[in-house]
Amino acid sequence: MQSRLIAGLAAGILGLLSAAAPALAHHGWAGQGTEPFTVKGTVAKALSLNGPHATMQVKDATGQVWDLTLAPPARTANAGLKEDTIPVGAEVTILGKRNLDPKKFELKTERVTWNGKNFDIYPDRL
Repeated sequence: MQSRLIAGLAAGILGLLSAAAPALAHHGWAGQGTEPFTVKGTVAKALSLNGPHATMQVKDATGQVWDLTLAPPARTANAGLKEDTIPVGAEVTILGKRNLDPKKFELKTERVTWNGKNFDIYPDRL
């Protein structure tokens, strides 16, 4: 009887941890630096509003491709960025917070500037 209770308790805890995994994997700001970081370059992969966060890629002048993580799709779209807003090859300036791991070329994006227009993804963080 006691072993069944322990097995049931263990299964319940495992179930709770499994259910919490997506929330724990949510891409917050903890893995980013605190200083503003700017990347200037050309759009290498167009904005995608699929997934929990919008994404795109920018290639800088050295040829390095940066992965950009924007806000959730609705917030990104509300900032004026849609999947067809900025074409591949367009010159952009990205402002955000760089990943703390220097081996990762990833930026949590606060602002995208293209063609003289600012798209403030997280205006409260600027």
